[in-house]
Amino acid sequence: MSVNIEYLWKDRKRYFGLPISFTRYSMSEDRLFVSVGFLNIKDDEILLYRVRDIDTSRTLWQRIFGVGTVTVMSSDKSMPNLVLQNIKDPMFVKELIHKQVEEMKIQRRVRVGEIMTTDMDGDGEPDLDDEV
Repeated sequence: MSVNIEYLWKDRKRYFGLPISFTRYSMSEDRLFVSVGFLNIKDDEILLYRVRDIDTSRTLWQRIFGVGTVTVMSSDKSMPNLVLQNIKDPMFVKELIHKQVEEMKIQRRVRVGEIMTTDMDGDGEPDLDDEV
């Protein structure tokens, strides 16, 4: 059975500015996906309401070829960091992800305290919200 997901954004990891890899990135209304491989494919996803921070970086070579890297940090246990490497127009993608993350947090009524973990006493374990 095939599930039809409507994507807001899609791209591939690029080499020399060309999408000639088997790493595919996409974003739906509520999730960010990465699919890696040709014969053996590994799929992973992050729920957007779990995203904590988004960074971009562009090396000299990436700027020459019109690409960049967007790093998404989340509270997801299986994939705390998702790196969207060598994607076209990284600043646009960062803003698109940010907009969708905020929409999903509002839609799910997620409070900042529900996604933040703080280690105030330095024991290596996140403290409960009421202890912060």
